[in-house]
This record gives sequence, C-alpha cells and structure tokens, in this order.
Amino acid sequence: MLKTIFKYDNKIGLFLVVFLVALFAGCQTEDAKDQLLLEDGSIKPRVITTVSPITSIVDAIGGERITLKGIVPEGVNSHTFDPAPSTAIAFSNADIIFLNGLYLEEPALDMALKNKREESKIVLLGNRTLDKSKWVYDFSFPEEQGVPNPHLWTDPMLALEYALIVSAELSALDPSGETYYQSNYKTFEARILNLDSEIKIAVLSIPKSNRKLLTYHDSFPYFAKRYGLTVIAAVQPSDFTEPSAREVAQLIDQVRLEKVPAIFGSNVFPSPVMSQIAHETQISFIDNLRDDDLPGSHGDIGHSYLGLMVENVRTIVVALGGDAEGLQYVDTSPIFQGESQVIYP
Repeated sequence: MLKTIFKYDNKIGLFLVVFLVALFAGCQTEDAKDQLLLEDGSIKPRVITTVSPITSIVDAIGGERITLKGIVPEGVNSHTFDPAPSTAIAFSNADIIFLNGLYLEEPALDMALKNKREESKIVLLGNRTLDKSKWVYDFSFPEEQGVPNPHLWTDPMLALEYALIVSAELSALDPSGETYYQSNYKTFEARILNLDSEIKIAVLSIPKSNRKLLTYHDSFPYFAKRYGLTVIAAVQPSDFTEPSAREVAQLIDQVRLEKVPAIFGSNVFPSPVMSQIAHETQISFIDNLRDDDLPGSHGDIGHSYLGLMVENVRTIVVALGGDAEGLQYVDTSPIFQGESQVIYP
C-alpha cells in the first residue's frame, strides 16, 4: 500500500512514513515508562483497577513493587461508568486486572475481556470474597433483577478479604515480592482490625432507637449488617433515576414512623428529593456520605480506603447521636514507606 501511495504522491507517502515512525517511537517511549524495573532487573507488575477504594487497597498491598492505574474517576457513578475507548490500551498492557465484580463494572469488565493479553488475569474480588448464598439484595438491588448489592468494601472485614486476595495474586505474579506483599498485608490487617474495633465502639454509643440508616445511594447494607444498624430504605431506585412522587411520599411516612434523627445523601449523587424528605419530616439531612470517593486528593494522608471509612463512620455516628471520638486514633496514612506508584484518574 505504501508503494501505491508513493506513486500517487511522494509527499503524502513521505508524510505517512514520518508519521508512522513517530507513532512507533511514541509507543516505545510509553512502554518504557510503563515497564519500570525492580531492583533485581525484573519488570514491575502492571496492575489496573476500577473504583477508588479498590485502587487504594491494591496500592496498600502492592506499594512500590507495582505500577497501578485506576480507571474509574472519583465522583462518578461507578454503576453506569463507561470507560473511554483509550482505556483498552491500559487493559492490553496490564499483567493483572482487579475489579470489584458482582456486576458493578460491566462495561469495564467487557472491555478488559476483549483487550487483555491471553496470559493476563482478571480478578473479581467481590465474587471471590462472598459466596452467592450471602449476596445481599435490597432496595436498589432487588433480587428479581439478579444483581446483588456490590458494595462489600463498606464492611472493613470484607475489604480485608479483598486485600488478602490481592496479596496472594501479586505474590503469584511476582514471587520475589511475596515477603513484601505479605508484610504490607499484615500492616493493613492491623489497621483494619483497629478500625473495626473503633467502629463497634462508636456505633454502640448511638442510642439504640437511632441505629437506623436511610441513604440516597444503597451502599451500606454490608456495613449495617456487621455493626448492628438497620437500613430502613434507600431513595435511589434500581434504575438509578429519581423516585416517583408516590415513592417519595412513602419514604416521608416511613421516616416519620421510624423517628430517625437524620438521613444521609451522597456527595456523588446530589438529590433534591433528600432535601424534600428532610424538610417535610423536620430532621437533619447529611449530604456528604462517600460511596467510593476517597476524601481529599491523592497524596493527602486521608486519601485512602481507611480514610474513606473513618470519614463515613464519623459522619453517620455523630448525626445519629453517638460519639465518634475514638476514630481519630485510626491510622489512615500510607501502609508502606516509599513512593506510591498509583495513578488515580
């Protein structure tokens, strides 16, 4: 084809050759940047993740031994997020891909399956963590649709299981780093156990009649189950639209019946419906719960899974009349020493 172009127009042919050479050189440069080397001369595992809590957990375990890229921007609806076509390149370069699974990131999973290398592995953390018999179906995730609530990470002990899977998979991919990954896991485990203990204490300080959650996005059933709260409703319907007028009226009646002191909105899903419910029932509306949006920015101490949980629990406990003082002693700083290799989108 190039010969034909040269015959037709030498200038066009020359331009095309120069363009292809430059493009090839650019790809080589990008690959060289991606394939950072470890001290023993081996290439750092290239890892792709989706939502920020998972990215943070993988970063905590992989530390400096991996290059890590999240693909779901913070502050977007991860249920409906459709990755850009350029994300296919990241999947094709990845050595391992960690997704939450449980039908949370179907467009990303589809793209990963179509573009990953044959030897690369996709790990669905949620599916590996929770047996199907323990899947939770609820307000926004009704059983008749067959899609369970995927927000396992709001239970820190399930997040710890994610970390254990990550440690095992990275060790299999990079055997020389097994001790490093296990050490990071042990540090993460100690932090999680401390977090779990402080959450239990904080929730017990809430008056028993107030241990009820009405949220906009249905993110907290696994959290509530572990710590003894009752999720009385979630405002967002299963199709992620706004509820009907009839549904809003039913929610207002339920809030009055349950006599909850506060209801909780999401910083990712602003909704005038929540304000209406709070106004009609004369209770507090707390609109800054975080589903998968880490506090602060990358580089901040609290910009981590641990920071996410501390901020959410403090918000819930205080609004429901409890004492969250002990949460200040949970360490949300980086798990490992050194420079993180993570890229948040």
